[in-house]
Amino acid sequence: MTGTAASRMRGSAVPLPVSPDHLTHVELTWIEKKIEYWIRFGQHTRETILDRRRRILSFQPDTIFAFVRWASNDFGTIISRIDIVRAIAPGEAYQTLPFVRPGGDILLKIEGWPKVETVLHLVDAIEAMGIAPADAAPDYWRHVHNRLTAGHQPRAYSHDQHRAWLKRRRIAP
Repeated sequence: MTGTAASRMRGSAVPLPVSPDHLTHVELTWIEKKIEYWIRFGQHTRETILDRRRRILSFQPDTIFAFVRWASNDFGTIISRIDIVRAIAPGEAYQTLPFVRPGGDILLKIEGWPKVETVLHLVDAIEAMGIAPADAAPDYWRHVHNRLTAGHQPRAYSHDQHRAWLKRRRIAP
């Protein structure tokens, strides 16, 4: 859902503002064994510490990052989720996401610990190849999302796929 569509659902015709610094801001919280929100990969450009449990990381447009959210109560895990997001540039359409302002281009959205764990293993495998997961082809993260959502195993990322992505990125605007 784009920011404009989301604002209409709230009853306002005014879209959510893109931050004046053109960065995408992610609010992270860490309360041991209760709420643990963290960035698994992605290079932030700024960090703002709000208090001992909360901070905000800011990302430049086109930066890809993985945002992991986990929370529990007295009865166990209540949320386990990973989102892989591309930070947007001013004027781009975007999807809203909790704790991400204004939002981003969501490449992957997975819920439930078994599927989240699968994504984390895929991230580890990409790192083991010597490739930063934030530099992997965005289409790969969409593939992983679609396969896991359909209940299938995603294909592994390959060096050939990565070389093709790097060539495509050089020639396409």
